[in-house]
Amino acid sequence: MLPSRFEYHRAGTLDEALSLLGTYGDDAKVLAGGQSLIPMMKLRFAYPEHLVDVNRVPGLDDLEERDGVLRIGALVRHATLASSELIRSRYPTIATAAPQIADPLVRNMGTIGGSIAHADPAGDLASVMLSLGASVVLRSASGSREMPIREFLVDTFTTAVEPDEMLTEILVPAAELRSGGTYLKLERKVGDWATVGVAVSLTLRNGSIGRAGIALTGVDLTNVQATEAESALAGAEPTDEAFADAGRLAAAAAHPVSDVRGSAEYKRNVIEVYVRRGLAHARDTASAA
Repeated sequence: MLPSRFEYHRAGTLDEALSLLGTYGDDAKVLAGGQSLIPMMKLRFAYPEHLVDVNRVPGLDDLEERDGVLRIGALVRHATLASSELIRSRYPTIATAAPQIADPLVRNMGTIGGSIAHADPAGDLASVMLSLGASVVLRSASGSREMPIREFLVDTFTTAVEPDEMLTEILVPAAELRSGGTYLKLERKVGDWATVGVAVSLTLRNGSIGRAGIALTGVDLTNVQATEAESALAGAEPTDEAFADAGRLAAAAAHPVSDVRGSAEYKRNVIEVYVRRGLAHARDTASAA
């Protein structure tokens, strides 16, 4: 199918983009990589009357660590995350997830901001950011606000962004010295949506777990932060038994459905196994730091 009729606007500055969003409101959509929006428009699941192209807006593709925060501009491409030495050396959960997103064509064009704003529960990066305790920056013509990503993801394909706002930046707390993490993804073939995805991050302090982050992909109406499992690990010794308990708690937090990819029971079992494996890997990485 072809998209419905729309008017195309190419913004040259952030102020221009925000002005257009303020003018057209619900009738406008931001066009970044287009890897999610364009297919939805072709299927007529989305039919904006105005597209605001932000690809030429300067400053939205920055990737840097500054003032104790990793700052990821909304226009940073998945391929940039996958090839970044900063990400590889200090943010293993992001580094392992980025090469697993879809296929090379999507990774070259798709943006992290667009992926998170799309709010697909099968999206990998939202789980990664949940596990890392990230937040998003939302800008409008009248100002900006920062929001934890767990509050930003409201429902399937639904976020807390207002019609006149745009997600401009993702903020990740800077990695501590003794930290590790990974992203484990079960897929039917390379480039497929996750049957189950598990993002974990772990920080060790004085021989105990200082902070643990666990988030799940593709097993509920949104990406799931396994808060009970995280709380159970805080302050605990990083043992295999503690990780097994966390796996069971994470599996209980999910609400998968039975489909062609597997039964709900099977998916919960995968969550349990992946959480246990991921935490053990994160512990070993953190211990070696």
